[in-house]
Amino acid sequence: HNTPHPMSQQPAISYSEKYYDDKFEYRHVIMPKAMAKKLKRDKLLSEPEWRSIGIQMSRGWVHYAWHDPEPNILLFKREFHGTTPRVCEEMKIQEHKRKMHTE
Repeated sequence: HNTPHPMSQQPAISYSEKYYDDKFEYRHVIMPKAMAKKLKRDKLLSEPEWRSIGIQMSRGWVHYAWHDPEPNILLFKREFHGTTPRVCEEMKIQEHKRKMHTE
């Protein structure tokens, strides 16, 4: 049997660009499907829980929802206190909406 070791083929966790509304910045985290299958979806993950499975983000991010159509996508948000130029903000929202419609 020349089957590759499963860990050598393990895809990485990936992170979306941030997108914004008036109060929060958001991003979604895409887990490898095999890893996501091991997660219990009966509650949201606390910061120590999502860090323990390998998600790496700065402090303050909160897991606020599971993306039901794709169980390997976790949705995060945190309070936004900065000033993002409105044009940049609108471009990111437009890009996000465009991506959501093409998937």
